[in-house]
Amino acid sequence: MTHEQPTWHKSSYSDGRGGDCVEVSEGPTTGIRDTRHRGLAELSVPASEWTALLTALRTN
Repeated sequence: MTHEQPTWHKSSYSDGRGGDCVEVSEGPTTGIRDTRHRGLAELSVPASEWTALLTALRTN
């Protein structure tokens, strides 16, 4: 059985100056983690829920 490693990318809101950043890994399940503490924990949510959150944030 082969397990692919997720591809992470920083939020488009990251300032690039080493500040607090969030990374996401998108797919059927979306992973969310803190760039400063990558190995400590990550959240995993269904992609549909991630999309719903982003839509709600954009409309408010």
